[in-house]
Amino acid sequence: MDYARKMFDEMPHRDVLLWNTLIRGYADLGPCQEAIVLYRDMRRIGLSPDSCTFPSVVRSCAVLSALREGREVHCNIIKNGYDLDVIVQSSLVTMYSQSGETLNSELVFSEMVLRNIVSWTAMISGYVQNGFFRKGLGLFREMVALGTQPNAVTLVSILPACAGLEFLNLGKLIHGYAVKLGVDSDISLTNTLIALYGKSGNVDTARSLFDRMAVRSLVSWNSMIAAYEQNKAGGTAIKLFRRMQIQNFEFDYITMVSVISACANLGALNTGKWVHDLVRGKGLETNFSVTNALIDMYAKCGNIDLARDVFDKLPHKSVVTWTSIIGACASHGRGDDALKLFSEMIEEGIVPNSYTFTAVLTACRHAGLVEEGRKYFKSMTEDYSITPGLEHCACLVDLLGRAGQLMEAYEFIENMPSEPDGGVWGALLGACRIHGDLDLAELVAERLYQLEPETVSFYVLMANIYAEAGRWDDVAKLRKLMEERKLKKIPGQSLVNINRRFHTFLSGSISQPS
Repeated sequence: MDYARKMFDEMPHRDVLLWNTLIRGYADLGPCQEAIVLYRDMRRIGLSPDSCTFPSVVRSCAVLSALREGREVHCNIIKNGYDLDVIVQSSLVTMYSQSGETLNSELVFSEMVLRNIVSWTAMISGYVQNGFFRKGLGLFREMVALGTQPNAVTLVSILPACAGLEFLNLGKLIHGYAVKLGVDSDISLTNTLIALYGKSGNVDTARSLFDRMAVRSLVSWNSMIAAYEQNKAGGTAIKLFRRMQIQNFEFDYITMVSVISACANLGALNTGKWVHDLVRGKGLETNFSVTNALIDMYAKCGNIDLARDVFDKLPHKSVVTWTSIIGACASHGRGDDALKLFSEMIEEGIVPNSYTFTAVLTACRHAGLVEEGRKYFKSMTEDYSITPGLEHCACLVDLLGRAGQLMEAYEFIENMPSEPDGGVWGALLGACRIHGDLDLAELVAERLYQLEPETVSFYVLMANIYAEAGRWDDVAKLRKLMEERKLKKIPGQSLVNINRRFHTFLSGSISQPS
């Protein structure tokens, strides 16, 4: 682009074609800001842009999220009479969608006299990117019904809607449609299918697609590693990452987040430290997503000091980063440290979100700080206008219950604005066991049996309460009820990392299962 610009600047006479060529070059290769500057220079010297100029400029505005400039260009499109050009309109649909202006995208799309596959795909993609999954699927069906055949890009755009709505069967139908159209070998489509199957828990199908790929991109590796991590197959995720390195594929921050999360779920501290070294070597230590994952990993692996070290070295901290370290301290019983960090966060001018308050209330719960818990629960609603979620209510109920305030906890649940779930009632049942309140426990258990009749842990907890009270007949009745409902307690399991291999042991076993 530097050579192209130098030649352009030295030319004594430049027509629209030359201006369009350079503008498109900047739009394709960057920096996109230069495309907008050139467009303004072009208009300033009195040269009128045409239907080839506007799509590149609008695309540059979309990449830069420059909505104000994009609207300015849209006005000029109308003034120059190109507002009915299908390519120009499609670029406007994409720009407004990427800026979160879905309504404006719909307005432009609705005004289109002619629609091609690019315009349909732009609107479908806009809906899906902004979370309007059902609208995206509806428009996709309308497009097919009107006789426009989708291409690989269209299918890539619509598949995330199937994942977001957990419509695996519809995703399979679209996969079959891709095979019928002969576009199933497209690398972007295959990557999207791997992500869909992985998110839907169908890891074997995702791996089959991955193994059949003739050529893989970084996105392919990231999608497959993430699929394993999401489905609690962290050991396989790490193994695949090692294979990726052997094949000399460069990783990025997305790869690292998945691998670090896999280490966290396995409790693999040594592997996590090795991955942290790779992060340092790649210069990713200041990436918010990576650092948040590292803090979470060290906390889950039992090393809160290393988690704090990662946090302290960060020059700039987001609300997510503060929430991660507060949650880490809370999970390690360092309630005072967590609350001190929360105070520092507020002093720094960082506004807490609902997840932050979950971490703060968890800290109060673990440390038995009842008054502080009440204060922060009240502050969440009054000072920050955050509506308490079920997780916040469960924290407060557990805090009150552990402190022996059982009736206050019960009355709090009864007066909740939203319907309490099993987690909220379960917190109170656990407190009933701690304080030996059998009458309240039976009342709470009845609610739980109605809400979540298939949740084994509630039956086991109530059986333990009966056993501690010496009511063995009731223990027998509960066990019989569990047998009738075919409920079985899932045995606890532990993971042990020996020589870079993860071994699983079940509760009560004396040998490793095959």
